[in-house]
Amino acid sequence: MYLDHAATSWPKHPDVLDAMDRYARECGAASGRGQYQSANQADAILHSTRRGISRLIHGASPNSIAFFSNGTQAINAAIAGIVRDGDHVVTTAAEHNSVLRPLSHLARTRNVNLTIVDCDRDGVVCANDILSAVTDATRLVAVTSASNVTGAEQPIQEIGQGLKQASQTPSSPAFLCDAAQSFGYLRIDVEAAEIDLLAAPGHKGSGGPQGTGFLYVSPAWHDRITASIFGGTGSQSESMEMPESMPAKLEPGNLNVAAIAGWNVAIEQLASRNDEHYAAALAAVSKQLNDGLRSIPSVTVLGSPARLPIVSLTIDGFPPSDLSAILDAEFGIEARAGLHCAARIHSFLGSAPEGTLRISGSAETTKQEIAFVIDAFRQIADSVH
Repeated sequence: MYLDHAATSWPKHPDVLDAMDRYARECGAASGRGQYQSANQADAILHSTRRGISRLIHGASPNSIAFFSNGTQAINAAIAGIVRDGDHVVTTAAEHNSVLRPLSHLARTRNVNLTIVDCDRDGVVCANDILSAVTDATRLVAVTSASNVTGAEQPIQEIGQGLKQASQTPSSPAFLCDAAQSFGYLRIDVEAAEIDLLAAPGHKGSGGPQGTGFLYVSPAWHDRITASIFGGTGSQSESMEMPESMPAKLEPGNLNVAAIAGWNVAIEQLASRNDEHYAAALAAVSKQLNDGLRSIPSVTVLGSPARLPIVSLTIDGFPPSDLSAILDAEFGIEARAGLHCAARIHSFLGSAPEGTLRISGSAETTKQEIAFVIDAFRQIADSVH
């Protein structure tokens, strides 16, 4: 039983896999590298996917969407493309290493001043704490939309609107949102939340394959973000410099069109689903997991129940790694143990230094599966207590 959807969603929809196979077998051309029919087909796949993502997040235009091989690369492109030597950056203790490690590297190598705002015992940051940390030297504010450890949602809209209200000058900091855990699960409106940069992988909540990701860049930052990877783009080849327009300036080299073809189908499915029914299904999975696991006396569930079905827990006497091994070997339950690439948050959750056992479901996780998981934890807890 697969319950590690916070790492990557599985299984993928058959139509997603069919689209990938069909592209590889019937087209296979590189995008932006020719004017013949199959190259145009590849271009059409990319444009359709850009358009679909832009509509899902209420973005300005398809050209605001740049493709990457995962969310981490998209975040790195945003950070490297915005932050300059000596700048100040504000982020939080709830962040994934995909945000913290690039910023830490810049702090060590480019004299970037980094402020990491604390979160509370639920893994939630206070919007006022972030806004209060901003100075005249702040170039970037980077906040995850939801914790990959607890599923806790951050006050993204309050932060984004607060930043815009505080400063409307060209030197205002960019607001970067890591939407790895929310894109595809929860609706995102970059305009309402005043998000300048939004990064996400395609293989989690949106149901696409691995090897996909995107960075949304708001029109106000199209000219200000710079390339951090350089190479051929299939356009302006006479120049030794990268193109100045989005998205080409951020997309050197061949894109993974086969994977994006599958992702395009997944995006179309997202656009056509009933959001109200989906949200109710997601909430029901989260509630059943939380209610059941929190009812076991020796199980400690960290944080408060969230809309996302991500539950992190510990059991007295069991290191998380042992719990994961027992669940896999004795119950056939696949779940992740450890720090989940987000070490700082565990100091606030009380789960440092070993981390947690994380159960992460999806809207398709059944009541019977959740009941089986809860019973497995009862048996494990009873074996010691």
